[in-house]
Amino acid sequence: MQVILLYLAVVLIWGSTWIVIPFQLGEVAEELSVGYRFGIAALLLYGYLVLSGRRIALPRSAYPMVFVQGTMLFCLNYFLVYFGTAYITTGLIAVIFSSIVLFNAIFERLFFGSPFEARVLVAAAVGFTGIALIFWPEVTILSFTDDAVVGISLIFVSTIIASLGNMAAFFNTRRDLPVMAVNAHAMAWAALLSIGIALALGRELTFSLQTGYIVSLAYLALFGSAVAFGCYLALIRRIGAAKAAYSAIAFPIVALLLSTLFEGYTWTPAALIGIILTLIGNWLVLNRRSRKTTDTS
Repeated sequence: MQVILLYLAVVLIWGSTWIVIPFQLGEVAEELSVGYRFGIAALLLYGYLVLSGRRIALPRSAYPMVFVQGTMLFCLNYFLVYFGTAYITTGLIAVIFSSIVLFNAIFERLFFGSPFEARVLVAAAVGFTGIALIFWPEVTILSFTDDAVVGISLIFVSTIIASLGNMAAFFNTRRDLPVMAVNAHAMAWAALLSIGIALALGRELTFSLQTGYIVSLAYLALFGSAVAFGCYLALIRRIGAAKAAYSAIAFPIVALLLSTLFEGYTWTPAALIGIILTLIGNWLVLNRRSRKTTDTS
């Protein structure tokens, strides 16, 4: 049951961030927005750790891989996602990013010797097909112009980087390091690195006082980062990186439901079939018989 709750939390939160991220684009450089997001998230996590009396310090030998996790998962990955959003639609981003399930399975095998699970690979294929059907109108009108190629390339590379960040997180969870302390340090490092890169690129150190920017930043920092990544890394610890990554296929469904409520999204037969396929894929991944690990850590 705990795995299901963690999975639902990740899917619901990250599914809702799809309609929030566009408010971060425009006035403030993407690198700075990423830095602000994870800087605030880190402060929230540090505050929680202090107030709850939990351990903050980690063994010295743990910090290099924690910084790798922060660099890959909380910094470079998000740079490319934010940049790519300016070139292609969120639907295409969802289709491309869903390949993270396959990358996680490959890297988990390569770095940790984990066996390929046929059920997960079948679920990935079913889910990818479902996502492609859901966003079929956007797929069919894709024109390989320079801008589209740039956007696709950025999201594809971001997916690989995110998967490598997952591997760093998987390594850290296998060392039984406290998830929240690891995330706090990794996010703090990512924030400093993001702002440092922004300044090195000559970005003007700015901040937007527009309501949309501030509210979206607060939501992304608290729920999209501090809470969701805590749940996600706890999920990696329990069921492995490949299965946890299947949430990338599930959360576009939440985004579409919210788009239906607030943006008037019109459902098509292909989209409904796609939803059914993604639900089947989720069942294949989360079915109790498919899990190698228990709900305890």
